[in-house]
Amino acid sequence: MGQIVGLKFNNYRPVLFYRAAPYRLCQGDHVLIKAEEGISLGQVVIVRDQEEKDRDLEPVYRLATEEDLCGRVKNQSLEKEAFDFCRRCIQGQRLNMKLVGVEVFFDRTKIIFYFTAPGRIDFRELVKELVQHYCTRIELRQIGVRHETQMLGTIGSCGQVCCCRRFLRQFEPVTIKMAKDQNLFLNPAKISGSCGRLLCCLSYEKDTYIEFRKSLPKMGRWTQTKNGRMRPLRANLFRNSLTVLTDQNEEQEILLDEWLGIVHVEEGVKSEKKGAAIVKPRQENLGARKKQRTDRRQGRPPREQKQNKK
Repeated sequence: MGQIVGLKFNNYRPVLFYRAAPYRLCQGDHVLIKAEEGISLGQVVIVRDQEEKDRDLEPVYRLATEEDLCGRVKNQSLEKEAFDFCRRCIQGQRLNMKLVGVEVFFDRTKIIFYFTAPGRIDFRELVKELVQHYCTRIELRQIGVRHETQMLGTIGSCGQVCCCRRFLRQFEPVTIKMAKDQNLFLNPAKISGSCGRLLCCLSYEKDTYIEFRKSLPKMGRWTQTKNGRMRPLRANLFRNSLTVLTDQNEEQEILLDEWLGIVHVEEGVKSEKKGAAIVKPRQENLGARKKQRTDRRQGRPPREQKQNKK
């Protein structure tokens, strides 16, 4: 059976999969692949058996030689030199932009300069200067603060290298509702990362909290149970428990399974704070009272009730 290999091209791009046939590869090997932008050099980080769904994957072009690896080292030196040169050009032209990184293609047919800026930048003169100096295709690509942190790397509030630099290759949308579902304090300093955006790790446990909240009662509503009336206040996912307020104004923590065992709902009775059932008036009485109030405001005599015909 053939092999499927996952290739890593740099520290901030997603891992791409290719067919290894006719080669037998191991983790750590370097191979070349053909892409739309040209030939690229990648390192094998994942090896697995080929499945039926992998037939449409592109094959590996060939194994990397010592000359290819030496060319990669030269490209890395060119990236550092191009970074310094581009930064000097930006300072000379007084452009309001921050250079983040440089990527040189394996065959040097293109060089990409990554930058951040508060708005749109007219960098046409900068591109001309770079093309004249390197005599190849030049692309200036504006990125956001999340990708900037991913490329530069930093230490998160957990004390480890930020997730986007270590293993996260694609960003998922993170909303403030995820922090609310996890009962976190909505303090921007606590729930924001080094990039100033919401923490990416808020989305890791999103599905777990959604499933947990499905089994919870409505918070703040008085409910009639076998042990008396209780009012759920908060829930604890890690303990799988529920904190409730009793009629004696005391807080108790009970397991969620115990709560489901003591809750019972009687038909036609709705528990309220005073324990009284809500009795809705009949629609006919409401209509008659409305007419009486309208007659009083307009000074009309009271209407006689219609007698049912026998």
